[in-house]
Amino acid sequence: MDIRPVSAQDKPKWAQLWYAYLDFYDTSLPLNVYDATFAAVLSDDPHSPCGYLAWHKGQAVGLVHYLFHAHCWQPEGVCYLQDLFTTPESRGIGAGRALIQAVYGAADARGVENVYWMTQDFNATARKLYDKVGEVTPFIKYKRPV
Repeated sequence: MDIRPVSAQDKPKWAQLWYAYLDFYDTSLPLNVYDATFAAVLSDDPHSPCGYLAWHKGQAVGLVHYLFHAHCWQPEGVCYLQDLFTTPESRGIGAGRALIQAVYGAADARGVENVYWMTQDFNATARKLYDKVGEVTPFIKYKRPV
């Protein structure tokens, strides 16, 4: 498994994976959001999301997006792992774990201990991995109604 930062030439492979990720959650976004997200992932802005792709046998098989943000209880900030996806045919070969470990490494390099993420309760396949590499918290997410 080769994990590397998303680069400009990766856009077609990245887009294919991100489309599939959003399809998994029955979501679609306008094309300008794809373009803005890809540009943000490539940005040097420390507040923009970052991204990695997982490559296996020359094929892009997974992606992760993460971002750092301030936290009132942790002056060093925290890292939010926002999107994680591996292709269905690549599940079980270690791509998801490797992508999470890459985010852990990026957080460690920045002196940030707290890495967190969310998933939907029905995502049983991913939760099997998350139970091995993370810790379930008692928090329930709320959001502003639209």
